[in-house]
Amino acid sequence: MAVILLVVALWYGGLFFQSFFLHRYAAHQVFTMSKTMERITFVLTWIFQGSSYLSAYGYGIMHRMHHAFTDTEKDPHSPRFDDNMFAMMWKTKTIYQDINQELVEVDARFTKNVPQWKAFDKFASSRFSRLLWITLYVLFFVYFVTAWWQWLLLPVTLMMAPIHGVIINWFGHIYGYVNYQMKNTSKNLFRFDFLMMGEGYHNNHHKHANRANFGVKWYEIDVTYLIIRLLNSIGIIQLKRS
Repeated sequence: MAVILLVVALWYGGLFFQSFFLHRYAAHQVFTMSKTMERITFVLTWIFQGSSYLSAYGYGIMHRMHHAFTDTEKDPHSPRFDDNMFAMMWKTKTIYQDINQELVEVDARFTKNVPQWKAFDKFASSRFSRLLWITLYVLFFVYFVTAWWQWLLLPVTLMMAPIHGVIINWFGHIYGYVNYQMKNTSKNLFRFDFLMMGEGYHNNHHKHANRANFGVKWYEIDVTYLIIRLLNSIGIIQLKRS
């Protein structure tokens, strides 16, 4: 039971900070926060993403490029230009690393106001940090596993952020329904997005990229947006008017 609770906590915790911080804040800036709160959120993202930690800088820029070049050859991740999801994941990883390590020149429109904490990112993205989290996860599994099949959850734990990414960037461009006909393949994966906390409303998001609430229909409940509204109401963040 402890293993399952850990995986669920890391799934939704890591997903929340990917959606809340990396996606809606770093890439789209639908709300603002103080510098102190931004630094706290960097650390919380590292804690919940663990071995698969993603930098706000690398993620934010790459996601802006995805919107600018959706389903073209310049798209960092599109099922149209990769044979399978593993090929897409590898290409995405390479582009992300080149951006995050500032090995490639990026158009200024993609870098404007994207949060960057170089010292922390260097540590959080380091081999030491990733090996530390892997060791902690393995020790947790060794201590708490009660059935052989629970070991099958270890790869999910280690690769949580890439799994979240491929669900949206691969399956979210192949399967699902659309509310808006556009010149791209984006789909809404679920009527009620219980799995991806609102990220699954991908077609809606491509239509209204700078909208804080990814849900459009009454049944499209965006759980991350509800948390954003709560944080805004108590003054932790300041939600911009859409």
